[in-house]
Formats: sequence, structure tokens, C-alpha cells
Amino acid sequence: MERTRDCDSARDHFRGGAGDRAAAHNPAREPDRDFVHGSHDPAGPGAGFRILFVCTGNICRSPLAERLTRAALGPGSPITVSSAGTHALPGRSMDEGARRELIRLGGDSEGFASRPLTSETVVAADLVLTASSEHRSHAVALHPRAAARTFTIAEFGALARAVPADEVLRHADPVRRAHALVAEARALRGLVRVEQPDIADPYRGSRRAYRAAARRIVESLAAPVALFTRAAAT
Repeated sequence: MERTRDCDSARDHFRGGAGDRAAAHNPAREPDRDFVHGSHDPAGPGAGFRILFVCTGNICRSPLAERLTRAALGPGSPITVSSAGTHALPGRSMDEGARRELIRLGGDSEGFASRPLTSETVVAADLVLTASSEHRSHAVALHPRAAARTFTIAEFGALARAVPADEVLRHADPVRRAHALVAEARALRGLVRVEQPDIADPYRGSRRAYRAAARRIVESLAAPVALFTRAAAT
């Protein structure tokens, strides 16, 4: 029962209509063919979809995004969420300031342990979302072919808000829907302005800094989570 309340609370924070607004279709856009037809194309019904969040130490921004997204998706989702850090030490707990924000927003830090980012973790992910452009460059350097599916968290949020919702919601299967969203977002790169692509690191900062980072994460992920969890278009 407690876990159900946590999930409902996290979903409430992600609501706000960001994923409800469909942008006008741009005929110049073409889905990234290497991504759509490459090794990360969904394998069919029952296949999962893996989101990887990345920051520096894997104790503040990325676990906050990971656990909030996991709670919003709810138990049993075929979309799995994890995180890693470009300079992380393995086995560390969440930073206390980030943990407080996570709990305030309805997430759960139980069982979390930091881990370093590796080429294997990047290869395995269907979508890599990073706290900053520097982290994005680091992830792509580990596996250059992941560039088509690697975005900053804020960038992906802005692109998801601009994606024609019908192009995503026509897929009833959540995994195909997730792949469709990534392909559509990739096609919009360079056409959508992202005001602040990076989320500032609150580590050892004030409570206001942690609150600001958490707010930006929630605002950025609202549109993708809404598209992942809404009923399919009929």
C-alpha cells in the first residue's frame, strides 16, 4: 500500500499537460533511420525498454531522476530505469539532500547504490538521459553509436513537448511507444530551442539548490512520462 501511494505521488508531480499538447507536424522531419532500424529497435511484444540516467557522482541528479521516473511509471512497467555516474565511486548511497527531495516528491531511495558509467551500460540502454551536455559527450565517447539515443534530460523534455503526440500514442505497446518517442525526438534535434540544456549540480549546496535541481528534473521529465503512461490513442 505504501509503495502504491509513493507511485501516485510521483505521478502527480509529473502531471501538468506537457505531454498533452501535440505540436504541428513538420514535414521536413525524418526519423533517424539508424536508430529506428538498428540494434535498439524493439524486438517485439514482451521486449523491454531501458532508460539510463547519467550525472557525475551518481548520488544526486541521476538517482533522483531514476527513482522519480521509476515511481511514476509504476510497478510492472516494461520500461526499466537505472543510473550511473561518469566519475562515480561504486556502492555509495544517495546524497542526503537529494534523498530528501526524492522522498518529498514521492520517490523511494531503498536499495540504491552508485555505480560508474561504462561502455557496457551505455550500449545496453535504449535511451540515455544526462544531467549536462558534458555528461552526454562522455557517454557518447564511450559508445559513439549511442549519439542518436543520448540527450540531456532538459533537452529530451523540450523535444518531447514538441513531438506530435499522435505519432507516439498510436502505439499501444509501451515499448514501441518509447522507441517512437526517441525517434521523433531525434528528428527534432536542431529544430527546437532548448533554453537551458544542463541541470546544475546541487551537491553540497543549499536546500534551495537541491529543490531547484529536483524541480528542473520533474519539469523536464513531465512530457516523456505523460507520453509513456497515457492511454493509447484510438
